[in-house]
Amino acid sequence: MSTTDPAPEREEAARRATVLHLRVPPGTPHPLYRSVLEVLEPISPTVQVIPPGAALIDVAGVLRLHHRTPYEMAEIIRLRAAAMTGLPLHIGVAANWALAATASAHPGPNGIRLVADSPAAVTAFLHPLPIDALYGIGRRQAETLRRYGIHHIGTLAAVPATTIQRVLGGRDGRLLQQRARGEDHRRVAPTVLPRSTSETRAFEHDELDPHVVRTAILDAAVTLGARLRDRGQAATAVELQLRMSDRSLLTRSRKLPSPTAHSADLRDCAYGIFNGHHLQRARVRAVTVRADQLLDADRVAEQISLDRTEENVRRIENAIDRANRRFGAGSVLPAALAGRRSA
Repeated sequence: MSTTDPAPEREEAARRATVLHLRVPPGTPHPLYRSVLEVLEPISPTVQVIPPGAALIDVAGVLRLHHRTPYEMAEIIRLRAAAMTGLPLHIGVAANWALAATASAHPGPNGIRLVADSPAAVTAFLHPLPIDALYGIGRRQAETLRRYGIHHIGTLAAVPATTIQRVLGGRDGRLLQQRARGEDHRRVAPTVLPRSTSETRAFEHDELDPHVVRTAILDAAVTLGARLRDRGQAATAVELQLRMSDRSLLTRSRKLPSPTAHSADLRDCAYGIFNGHHLQRARVRAVTVRADQLLDADRVAEQISLDRTEENVRRIENAIDRANRRFGAGSVLPAALAGRRSA
């Protein structure tokens, strides 16, 4: 049985539904779609982009890291995407690609549909749906099946396989009947990383204190730097976006002197953009720092510094990265961020 609020007795079946299929509203501009993909980056490394408006994310390997169920991960993604882009995502949560994609096309009232990994749940969700709701079926295939009296997915699942293969052809008939039974053996295949990545920090109330805003910028820059170093990437430019109390956006970017993944370089560039706004008593609601025009780190020549202080900072940065990989992200932070938790 499908549900958007898994009952305790279905908890284990619900936890096995680890594939999430996301849909953005039709006609969403590409920059907003790209921003949604950036929301997925900190969640799981297994993200498959399906242009122009969908994506798959497999959370099986990160549930223990986030201490969340797959359904709760879908809630987090939807909330973050709404906060960053204003887009109401539809998310299907299931055990495989095709089932999750069918679920995302039939979301519940809160935009999410969970189909637990059990025969009863799959049957209750799929079988009553009309035949053209089956993921991957073509218009002509659906028309052909209806001519033979097959109007619902449940009927397709029950018809003998040889009959369906004669009607639709061997490969297509076999594939569509497998999906009608909730089967799909494809894996979520990670695609190349986006050319930018961002971090947003929202304030509990409109913020007047520039020091607090700068601390939020620092927090975002530290997170971005660690992410780039972990991925083996370097940023060529930094963009700072300030969301003001009247919901207007101040956005400005700046080219870095050289490609970098060092948090201090990202921080200093973002600080420079912030200082350049010369804000006086401005009420800031949220800040977003974006590392843009990313390159693979092996394409970037490492600059040799003759500044002993800078060299020591970079050595400390490497030690912090090792500690955070061993003990968990955020275990070691700059003193200015002590007691602060990323939003």
